[in-house]
Amino acid sequence: MNKRTNFFKSINFKIALVFAMLLVVTLEVVGVIFVRQLETQNLNQFKTQVQLQPYVENEISTQLERANTKSANSQISDIIGNINNQNITEIRVIDAKGVIRGTSNSTNQNIVGQKTTDRNVKDVIYNTRTYQQVSYNKTTNTRYFVSIVPLINTAGATNNLTGVVYIRANLESVYQNVNNITLIFVVAALIAITIGLILAVLISRAITRPIEEMRQRTIQIARGDYSGQVQIYGDDELGQLAEAVNELSVRVEESQESTESERRRLDSVLGYMTDGVLATDRRGRITIVNEMATDFLNLENDQIVGKSILDILDLRGTFTLRDLLENQEQVVLDLSDDDQDLILHASFALIQRESGFISGLVCVLHDVTEQQKIDQDRKRFVSNVSHELRTPLTSMKSYIEALVEGAWKDPEVAPNFLKVTQEETDRMMRMINDLLNLSRMDLGTARLEREYVNLNELFNHILDRFDMILKNSDKPDKNYSIKRDFTRRDIWVEVDTDKIQQVLDNIMNNAIKYSPDGGIITCRLLETHNHVIMSITDQGLGIPKDSISHIFDRFYRVDKARSRAQGGTGLGLAISKEVIQLHGGRIWVESREGEGSTFYISLPYEPFEEGDTWE
Repeated sequence: MNKRTNFFKSINFKIALVFAMLLVVTLEVVGVIFVRQLETQNLNQFKTQVQLQPYVENEISTQLERANTKSANSQISDIIGNINNQNITEIRVIDAKGVIRGTSNSTNQNIVGQKTTDRNVKDVIYNTRTYQQVSYNKTTNTRYFVSIVPLINTAGATNNLTGVVYIRANLESVYQNVNNITLIFVVAALIAITIGLILAVLISRAITRPIEEMRQRTIQIARGDYSGQVQIYGDDELGQLAEAVNELSVRVEESQESTESERRRLDSVLGYMTDGVLATDRRGRITIVNEMATDFLNLENDQIVGKSILDILDLRGTFTLRDLLENQEQVVLDLSDDDQDLILHASFALIQRESGFISGLVCVLHDVTEQQKIDQDRKRFVSNVSHELRTPLTSMKSYIEALVEGAWKDPEVAPNFLKVTQEETDRMMRMINDLLNLSRMDLGTARLEREYVNLNELFNHILDRFDMILKNSDKPDKNYSIKRDFTRRDIWVEVDTDKIQQVLDNIMNNAIKYSPDGGIITCRLLETHNHVIMSITDQGLGIPKDSISHIFDRFYRVDKARSRAQGGTGLGLAISKEVIQLHGGRIWVESREGEGSTFYISLPYEPFEEGDTWE
């Protein structure tokens, strides 16, 4: 863009050339007119100089009228011989009959007395008019002036032609003078042209210097460099143009800064948006994409820009670009795969100018995976609650109807029916209490009554209680043993004792329920740098691989028939997860089907040093 301009193509040279051409044309025209006028004036002056004086013509005319021809010829020869004019080459005197009566050419005296053969002389004698002509002799390469003047005798009553005078004069001196003056004029013109050309170059440089500065300034503006100003040399048009360029530079800089600020703001907005954004041109080719959109689509920026939005969103065949432009329909895109679940909600809007011209589309991709999951969980929750409540209610209704119909009178059946009804009522109460606890945790209204406890003693206390329960069990065919593997160091943790006890009770109950006869339940307690980890391992049925990710979902059961038969509500592990998360910890399970399961509980832990006190 900033390439150097050839001097012969520059405006500097063109202005100088035009000025020089105008000067050359002007001098040429002036020279032609001057030379022509000079030549005409010199010729007229020369013609006047070579003309005979009137008294000479009168004397010659008098001699021509004399009867004595020989004496007259002698007198005529003396008269024209006495004429001292260096420009005249030859003078001839011819009488009215066309006879040559005298000549000034001494080497050609033999023509005296002969008839003239010159047609011009005869024409002058016949028409009585003066003849003048410039002739050119190619042999001698000289120009001559020929003048034939009739001699009229005005002494008598009438004007009688007595003869003519033929004068031939050499014009070389005239043209030599003209040539010399022309040469002087040409030299002067060349000097004037040279000086004029130099002045033209200087003047053109003075004119083009601010233009060149403005050109350089506009190039800098085009490159984004707005520093500096064009120097203003005056108040003329160039000065006004320079001032306008300076003003333009300021306005462009302000506009560029505003545009750049808006662009950075747009980039910042697009970069920090939690939604993906795609913008296209009017042909549907993507021109703008933010980072969230590339993450959603699992593609690089250069793999998206320039491609059709129909291909990127896999809408070709379902929608056309015209459909999106005319209807701006909202589309749900399921991009889930084996690694992740991803459902996007795509909304389309037009990019439209004030004139109504549509220049493209904007597509906003909103991740609705969690919302869809919540909706599905809600539906499943409502279905599970309805199912879980319907089962005991149906059982209670059946027993109550039997009692109403007279079974209460039977002393053997009635107590059994009432016991079952009471158990189902207790089960529903436990389920409702669990649901209330979960609701409080979801709403954030559940509070933890934290206190520092010795986790070793708490865990041992819970396991001692289960040892006692197992020993006093009414099922002697079921023999379980609890193995403890604890760290020797006392671990003090700030927890809600009742809620942690509820979590451990639930996991221990599940371990006992699903462990086979003679199974060993291994309980471990250990500490890491900033966490304490409790684990409970059973030797039960284990959990299928596809069920592990759902084991903490509400009302989820691996073996639904057995869980319900053993009185479970399906909410224990869900409550356990919420409780541990309220403590800032994590709960998870590792299991293989048929090989048992291990539940892990990780709680935040700060080592307690002796001497530390608290209120």
